[in-house]
Amino acid sequence: MKAADEIYGLPPTETARKLREIFYCAHYIEDHMEIIYALGLPDFVCGPTAPPSERNLIGLIKKVGIDVGKQVLKWRFSAVRIFEILGGKPSHPVTALPGGWSKRLTEEERQEILKYADDCIELGKFTLKVFRDLILSNEQYVELMKGDIYKVVVNYLGTVDENGKVAYYDGTQRVVDINGNEVCTFRGKDYLDHIAERILEWSYVKAPYLKKFGWKGFVDGEGTSLYSVGPLARFNVGNGYDTPLAQEAYEEMVEFFGGKPIHNTLAYHWARAIEMLHCAEKIKELASDESITSPDVRQPINGVKKEEGVGIVEAARGTLIHHYKVDEKGIVRDVNLIVATTHNKGPINVAVRRAAENFIKNGKVDEGILNMVEIAYRPYDLCLACASHALPGRLPLEVEIRNPEGEVLAKLRNY
Repeated sequence: MKAADEIYGLPPTETARKLREIFYCAHYIEDHMEIIYALGLPDFVCGPTAPPSERNLIGLIKKVGIDVGKQVLKWRFSAVRIFEILGGKPSHPVTALPGGWSKRLTEEERQEILKYADDCIELGKFTLKVFRDLILSNEQYVELMKGDIYKVVVNYLGTVDENGKVAYYDGTQRVVDINGNEVCTFRGKDYLDHIAERILEWSYVKAPYLKKFGWKGFVDGEGTSLYSVGPLARFNVGNGYDTPLAQEAYEEMVEFFGGKPIHNTLAYHWARAIEMLHCAEKIKELASDESITSPDVRQPINGVKKEEGVGIVEAARGTLIHHYKVDEKGIVRDVNLIVATTHNKGPINVAVRRAAENFIKNGKVDEGILNMVEIAYRPYDLCLACASHALPGRLPLEVEIRNPEGEVLAKLRNY
């Protein structure tokens, strides 16, 4: 939608921008909760080598108790309900428009959101407590968290606000190197000055890298051109969070690891939990502003103003770049997308290789060993369907989409 804002020359009204941000924060909470409780915590609460039949969400609920499970699901409903109030549906929202939002928020809905925001804050606080009680108190898990098996030393990309704090919906994209030093900042289509995408004959997913360092292959460490995005990347790129509870949790995590950047992939789960709390606090803060019920939520669309638009946000998985070129009628003629799993292509390969080399000996693989390898990539919250929108090596570099009459409607280019 941010790319469409640019194409139609319609920056969102102040009220619409706030509604978008509340909506986005609610999405973060329900998404992060699912990843943490369904994919992350079972590895630790149920045991990393437990059989798959036990190492899952149901197994987790059995371990923590049904009443606790019910309470967590109730809190998640609160985030989904906020999403539904603003998005029109509990999934696949229908209210976003170029330049704004299709419906205003009523005072009754604002009060409802405030109530659900309190539930979301409790969910964030509880999740961090679970993390402390069940993971950080376990010496074996602490060793995995701080050790080298799941460490991938790369650069990081994330979005920050004007004060350098972690941001999700809007801000400046910042890259830091393996030591935390700033490499570059950019906005909009300037991403092309800093990021290149390498086509691989053996993969449907491209491999982005930093142009400044040049392609070095799937290697980490000093001089690597690979970079990561997502919760841990945002944690490493930003200098904290702009809400009190999240900032307190941030400082605790920095102290635990003895500084930052933090390169252990298991820390993605911890950073994800902090973001849940941060987003809940942001919803409370934004919904406390009575002006968000203003009817000034949209602008009239009056044709294409620019034939190119780039939108960049921090999706829950990580930085999301949408780049569109259109004709005078607004028909899309050229597209490039770099989604979170694509950004993370290189680090994921490094992580899997390192874990496999550590755990697989003499070709022996069982369910427990296999899961210890899978733990290396699960924190990235992969979406290969999102990442493989282009088909390098399988289709020509430029694909045309035609209507039944043979007219070219769009060209999808594999940059």
